[in-house]
Parts: sequence; C-alpha cells; structure tokens
Amino acid sequence: MKADAGRLNSLEYQLKLPVSEKDIEKLLAGDIIFITGKIFTARDQTHKLMLKKNKKDIAFDPSEMALFYCGPLMKKENNKWIVLSAGPTTSSRMEIFEKKFIEKFNVKIIIGKGQMGKKTEKILNKNNGVYVVFTGGAGALAADKVKEVLDVYWLKELGMTEASWVFEVKEFGPLVVAIDSHRGSIFGKIKKLK
Repeated sequence: MKADAGRLNSLEYQLKLPVSEKDIEKLLAGDIIFITGKIFTARDQTHKLMLKKNKKDIAFDPSEMALFYCGPLMKKENNKWIVLSAGPTTSSRMEIFEKKFIEKFNVKIIIGKGQMGKKTEKILNKNNGVYVVFTGGAGALAADKVKEVLDVYWLKELGMTEASWVFEVKEFGPLVVAIDSHRGSIFGKIKKLK
C-alpha cells in the first residue's frame, strides 16, 4: 500500500507494537501517532554495545519494539523500577550508528528529538521505517505514559542513563512523524519555509 504522498493534511493514528508494514507505509511526515506496546531505550553506549553483540545474545527483540533515544531518570521502590522522567535525547548523536543498527535489528519506529541525517533517512526508506519526534523538555509527560518497567539491560556496565530500559507504554505521544518511509521529512518542509 502506498501512502497518498499528495495528501496535504496531517492525520492522527493509534498504533500497537509490533507494527505492520501497512501501518508504517500509511504514515506521512507531519502525521501524529500514539503508540501502545513495548519500547526500549538506547543511547550512544548502548548502540555501540548492541552492535558488537550477536543478535542471539540480545535478550529482547528490538524488531518488535520502538527504539527511544532516552536516558531516563529512574527510582527503585519496593523492588520495582519507576520512571520519574523520560525525555528524548538529541537524535543527531545517533546518526553514526543508525544505518548499521536498523539493518541489524530491523527497528521500524525510532523516537527522538531534533533532526536526523541523510543516512538515517535512506535506511528508513529502504527498511520501511519512520523517525518520530517527541517534545523536548516533556520528560514527565513521557514518564506518565510508561505503564510498567519490564526490564533493564547493561545497568551495571553502562549506568542508569546509558542502560537499555524496556517499557510497556500506553498511548505514548503525541509523536510527530518527522521522516516517513517514503523519504518525506518535516525538516525539508521547514527549510523550504525559511
């Protein structure tokens, strides 16, 4: 199914993870999505670590989740982790990893803040994925959408912010589709307006 690239208005979608190819293909830059399901956090050090490992040695399946560039602030209470804040990290820092990461783990939705580069744009197009942005400075809003902390990986090795946290989220968003699978980009539109 091809998205209507000529569509002028943004649409809003509720998506459940893992997403289907059809779900991704219908999204266009500027659309708003809310996601329900599992997401995992990964920043610079987590990307490096995961890229060095064999896929079979990763205890979770990234292809069934959304990737969230986030270094959350966590608190342990009654032997359970609670998310205090989960704001997005500047995404451009991950540009150097993303082509290999997407190829290796088949991630379909990446959540971050700010612009991504051309390499990420190309691999999202090739791999049928999207990059979506969450409002910077709204870490408490993001934390409120986390219904449960399912697990944490590499906490001892990498520390709280660089560890990979797996969250169960409900209606996580609003997320703006910044780069769609058709290489449409809100950043290109913004440049044209200047």
